[in-house]
Amino acid sequence: MYAREIMSRPAIRVGPHTPVREATALLIEHGFAALPVVTADEQVIGLFTEGDALRGGFGGESPELDVPVERLMTSPVDVVTMDTDVAHIARSMLHDRLRCVPVVEDGALVGVISRRDVLRPMVRHDDAIAAQLRALLRDYSGHRHRWAVDVVGGVVTIDGDFSDEAERRVVSALARTVTGVKRVDLVQVIAR
Repeated sequence: MYAREIMSRPAIRVGPHTPVREATALLIEHGFAALPVVTADEQVIGLFTEGDALRGGFGGESPELDVPVERLMTSPVDVVTMDTDVAHIARSMLHDRLRCVPVVEDGALVGVISRRDVLRPMVRHDDAIAAQLRALLRDYSGHRHRWAVDVVGGVVTIDGDFSDEAERRVVSALARTVTGVKRVDLVQVIAR
């Protein structure tokens, strides 16, 4: 698997003269750990990270929120190409404690890879549906384990004890709120 297959694009980026306040707002708004800092011709010259934002906001005696990101950015930055193997990227992230790696083509920024992007292919779509549904059912049941959830090809099977028909409808409706669910089958476990 290669960088081009998992990278996020288009990459949200900032220029070296972007104020720290604006770059920090972008980090928060998009839930990113870092933003590439690029020149006018899209060459990556640094990363503006959450740590850089914290240093700017709390590192000195007065917050440096109106200074340009180039004063606080992390530089130099390792970049990868679209043909870089994902295993290599994962090793680099672990070894160098990177949370974001810019992807370039002919030297210009084309995307970014976060840790989440590297992890996403490890989880099958059905696993993600099952995890989200289990969390919903735990919340609904007061964090008691009342039902077993199985998902195959988007078809959900929920096994367990249902109090009545109304609860069956609620559980079925909750399951259908999860993106990717195609059908819901409920199996009543009969106590013996």
